[in-house]
Amino acid sequence: MKVHLIGIGGTGMGALAGLLVEAGHEVRGSDGPLYPPMSTLLAELGVPLYEGHRPENLDWGPDRVVVGNICRRDHVEAVAAAERGLRLTSFPALLEELFLADRHAIVVAGTHGKTTTTSIVAHLLTAAHLAPGFLVGGIPLNFGRSFACGKPPLFAVEGDEYDTAFFDKRPKFVHYRPRSVILTSVEFDHADIYPTMADVERAFALLIERVPADGRILVCGDSEAAVRLCRAACCPVETYAVGAEADWRGELLGVERGIQRMRLARGDRDLGEMRLPLAGRHNAANALAALALGVHLGVEVAALAQGLASFAGVRRRQEVRGRAAGVTVVDDFAHHPTAIRETIAALRGLHGEGRVIAVFEPRSATSRRAVFQREFAEALAAADAVVVASLHAPEGIPEEQRLDPRRVVTDVAAAGRPAVFGERVEAIVEHLAAECRAGDTVLVMSSGGFGGLIDKLLAVLARRP
Repeated sequence: MKVHLIGIGGTGMGALAGLLVEAGHEVRGSDGPLYPPMSTLLAELGVPLYEGHRPENLDWGPDRVVVGNICRRDHVEAVAAAERGLRLTSFPALLEELFLADRHAIVVAGTHGKTTTTSIVAHLLTAAHLAPGFLVGGIPLNFGRSFACGKPPLFAVEGDEYDTAFFDKRPKFVHYRPRSVILTSVEFDHADIYPTMADVERAFALLIERVPADGRILVCGDSEAAVRLCRAACCPVETYAVGAEADWRGELLGVERGIQRMRLARGDRDLGEMRLPLAGRHNAANALAALALGVHLGVEVAALAQGLASFAGVRRRQEVRGRAAGVTVVDDFAHHPTAIRETIAALRGLHGEGRVIAVFEPRSATSRRAVFQREFAEALAAADAVVVASLHAPEGIPEEQRLDPRRVVTDVAAAGRPAVFGERVEAIVEHLAAECRAGDTVLVMSSGGFGGLIDKLLAVLARRP
């Protein structure tokens, strides 16, 4: 099949391109100027790239033209495809058509932890020699890529609740034919498409109702909304939780040299100690869900324990980007108050006895809005010192709806934590370089590139006498 991807440089589209190439399809795509790592990946895949969007990019006559959910109805290539009678489809619909129709789809969904949990699932099943296919919204470090066709029957996919395309406003995960589901949490997010929490819950209800009677749902017992929604499921539902009563339980035993120890239990049965090379209670919960799923799929507990111990993590999820002048700099994708709070807690004392300095860029559609004005300040106040950057592309948010980052700084300071507002990346780097001392951990949180702040900070720290 010949497939053209509009916006091929997006994380999901690039991964889909990789799957298509692995499966033997002919792939081309269009986008603006691309940079590493996506430009490197597409070059490695041998995918021809059209820079810029124009009707003639479709002259090669593709069988499918895939539009991303940021592609509007009046997009020049979408209009051209319709005029030429070329079949328009979406990323999730094509994934369903070509990769999930005859597979046991494992869908990992929820407001938090999707990427890490899907990555752990894919790694555990691969370590158990089951060769699953997978598609993840990040880069699992064990694989170095976010996709693999794998072999039937298993395919693990990160189930995103964002809408599908301009012609299909349902959440992406309704297309994934879920047989096994891990539901990590249900909280308010994606304020650009879900006006209220009720709208968020309706989206997740669509996923739950699609799990067949012979399927299974594993739901985090800490999320009241997720547990409540799963009561409507027609399939077996089991809960999991760390340090609380649930069908699957994890008891934290401590952290040794960055390795988190956890005892696994199912009901009254003790399944032994697990070792996870990731810190934080939230990561222990992610691992617990993946372990429970592995048991249900018939993998021996000993094999799961061995696989978990070799999990290397995910790029931009508590990823140590470097150390200089005794300062550890960590990159994380956190852009929701819950994720910020959990990540700060996870890093406490992990890389030294110094301070945790949180640097936050409001960049996502939700974090740039005032919906979490108070909650951001409360979450960030868990750090020892805070820097809040200006809003990324504020013009994309109506002025009356925008988050006020200066007010976040004021509220953090009122809670007794040193906090500053950083309008420019260079000023933030200068401030951090002056304030950081050996033993500190700088946690940089952004859903984007943050103007290269991490590389610039490490370079300045490395020049310290």
